[in-house]
Amino acid sequence: MFESLSEKLERALSGFKDRGKLSAEDIKKGLREIKLALLEADVNYKVVQAFLSRVEARALSAEVLESLTPFQQIVKIVYEELVQTLGGKSQSLNLNSKPSVLLLAGLQGSGKTTTAGKLALHLRKRGHHPLLVSTDIYRPAAIEQLKILAQKIDVPFCEGQPSEPPIEIAKRALQMAKEMGRDVVIVDTAGRLHIDEGLMEELQELKNHLNPSEVLLVADAMMGQDAVNVAKAFHEKVGLTGIILTKIEGDARGGASLSIKEVTGCPIKFLGTGEKLESLEVFHPERLASRILGMGDVLTLIEKAQETLDLKKARELEKKLKKLQFDLEDLREQLQQMKKLGSVRDILGFLPGIGNKLQNLPINEREIIKMEAILNSMTPQERRNPHIINASRKRRIARGSGTTVQDVNKLLKSFEEMKALMRQFKSPGKMQGLLRRILGI
Repeated sequence: MFESLSEKLERALSGFKDRGKLSAEDIKKGLREIKLALLEADVNYKVVQAFLSRVEARALSAEVLESLTPFQQIVKIVYEELVQTLGGKSQSLNLNSKPSVLLLAGLQGSGKTTTAGKLALHLRKRGHHPLLVSTDIYRPAAIEQLKILAQKIDVPFCEGQPSEPPIEIAKRALQMAKEMGRDVVIVDTAGRLHIDEGLMEELQELKNHLNPSEVLLVADAMMGQDAVNVAKAFHEKVGLTGIILTKIEGDARGGASLSIKEVTGCPIKFLGTGEKLESLEVFHPERLASRILGMGDVLTLIEKAQETLDLKKARELEKKLKKLQFDLEDLREQLQQMKKLGSVRDILGFLPGIGNKLQNLPINEREIIKMEAILNSMTPQERRNPHIINASRKRRIARGSGTTVQDVNKLLKSFEEMKALMRQFKSPGKMQGLLRRILGI
């Protein structure tokens, strides 16, 4: 995400890099490049003007013009003003009521129902006890869709009937939450293909009766400026407390993310970063600004790792590495753990200095998929004792994984080389070069 914007901003800022000192003209020329990058990223024109005015005022100060490190000073200013444009600081959910009601609104196709499931899972992982309910009696199978998601994440669901008024379903869900001791009720509402009076009246009625702690708009980031206009209209009619931007992984430009807070005054609270139910990130303006400027986002990567990786298994692997007892079973386990974090490209995107250069990296995700298929085609005995894999076993493994005997040989050879390095250096850090070769990066 934001590949295009990041690349253009990096190019615009690099114009300041090799200059010992900057003149006012140098700064104005560089800011024109930044302006063009932001406009091409579909950032709202007024937001661009306000952002550049703040940057220019600070960049033309004596502190920058007389600095011996003007490039670092300019990058610092751009970063800080980006953070300000994105909202300043992370805004947490208001969950002070018992139960707290989170009312989700949005147009059809924005990913509202899936987001309700993602939000329930996110809260459950943090010690809350959510209950899900759908008041969408218009869209075929909308209620059934949320019911299936609720079962998948083991969260209670209040089931309504298509003939039942939305307000009655919501009231019953509230009563059910109180009886079950649930502390959060997530209400999925009906969407429309466009904003209309009927949609707004229904939302207003639900808001009046439920007195929600949060009214959250679920907006599709890929709509660009249309997403900003939708957010503005919903906020004026209903009164939003926050925004969840979905499909952010497909928004290479990032205009909606950079415009929505300043245009609507409403904070972004979450980003939907994929189709999986785990793909929901708390929105941190400073981290996103860092990612956009190619500085990485190691904190988010650490949080994702803590949430998805098995700490006990990681410690067991560390012991095996120290004792040189690493086998193909362990390699298979590590590939599966890595998949939980996302693709290699996703993971590298969080690292400083790499995000903007991903297009030039020859990352071969298919090689990793092939490796896992080969390992899955082996028996547990073969993975623990690779030396027993003879010619006939290799043919069986190749057939079972849809690969060739040469692919199986390549994996076994690389594994033996890895073990040889482990014996030689007794340090996992020395294996980086080989691992890069094995993973095709």
